[in-house]
Amino acid sequence: MSDQHRVHLARAARPAYDALEAFATTVGDLAAEAGIDARLREMALIHASQLNGCAYCVRVHSDRAAKAGVSFDHLAQIPVWRESSVFTERERAALELTESFVFIHEEGVSDEVYDRVGGILSEEEYVALSWLLVSINAFNRIAIAGRYPVPERRGAPPTT
Repeated sequence: MSDQHRVHLARAARPAYDALEAFATTVGDLAAEAGIDARLREMALIHASQLNGCAYCVRVHSDRAAKAGVSFDHLAQIPVWRESSVFTERERAALELTESFVFIHEEGVSDEVYDRVGGILSEEEYVALSWLLVSINAFNRIAIAGRYPVPERRGAPPTT
């Protein structure tokens, strides 16, 4: 990656970024009201950020996940969730839906994924998680396009 200076989109168009943050707050509230707890939310946001290649957002949401009680084992296993036994059925559904939203250009949310996830999550949970994924994909693109740096961590990472 080059060290070329990039415009900081959040600072360059503050009203647009503020609107996106307000949107993120709204969908976060929607998720909480639907019963999507902080652990599940953060695991989905981490997975989307990993798949999109957004190091900045992976750091932010890994810290939040640890504070929400996501274990180190869960954090470490997110990229290989299909091969891991540490995830619940709900967590697996959320991670699978996350992949469909990140790779939406390939086949959208297929009928198979929709039916499988819809058999586990309520419609309200599905809708709320979908909006969370729309939000994180927007933030990932802003951070990646602007090459937001991940600062060196000073001290221990957050714990539960």
